[in-house]
Order: sequence, then C-alpha cells, then structure tokens
Amino acid sequence: MAHDTLVKPAPTRARGIGRVLIVVYAILALAATGRSVYEIIAKFDQAPFAYTLSAIAAVVYIVATVALIAPGPVWYRVAWVTISFELVGVLTVGTLSLFLPDLFAKASVWSWYGMGYLFIPLVLPVLGMLWLRRTR
Repeated sequence: MAHDTLVKPAPTRARGIGRVLIVVYAILALAATGRSVYEIIAKFDQAPFAYTLSAIAAVVYIVATVALIAPGPVWYRVAWVTISFELVGVLTVGTLSLFLPDLFAKASVWSWYGMGYLFIPLVLPVLGMLWLRRTR
C-alpha cells in the first residue's frame, strides 16, 4: 500500500489526563445508572421527580463518556453539549435542592451539587470543559 493511501487514525481525547477524566465519567455513569434503575424499580412513587433526575444524570454520564472516547468533530460537539448540559443540570438541581427542598423528598445524583458523590458532579463538567478546550 502506498503512503499516500494510508488513512491516519482520528486523534483521540483519551490520552493523558483525558483517560482519568473518562474513567471518572464511566464510574459516575455506572453509579448513576445503578442508582436510578434501583430507585425507579423499587421506590419510584416516593420521589418521582428526584429519581427521574437521577436517570437523566445517568444518561448524561453515559453519553459524555462515549463522546469523550469517540474521535472526530461530531463527537467533540456531542461532548461539549453533554457536559454543558451536565453543568447546567448540577447547578440548577443543586440550587433547587437548597432553596426548594420539598421538591427533593429524596436526593438525586445532582442534589446539593452532588454532595452524595463528594461534589464530583459539580467539579467534573468544569474539568471536562477545560479538557475539551485544550484538545480541540
């Protein structure tokens, strides 16, 4: 095969500290998915709003993980949209859980800015955005 016909692999964001970021996103994806599946199956009637938010967080973490791994400009944009949505979600739900605690009879993944997850849901999208900006 001639050199001019070789296809260069697409650059990946899964290098260096990006790998750590992806691992943390994957762990949160698993944790949020497990939590939301259990909550929805076992006790959805107790706090449907909070448990639905946990399911949304799980989907966001799954899509963000895939988008950070997958190469190419489309996935780069998907990562930006997903991580931006995550940050808005954490800030909105975190603020609502502080000022309107009756909405959260039970906590969601993003309640109190992710306090139940050591505030990782609050810090992670900021780190994700910094990484995306660095790897554009």
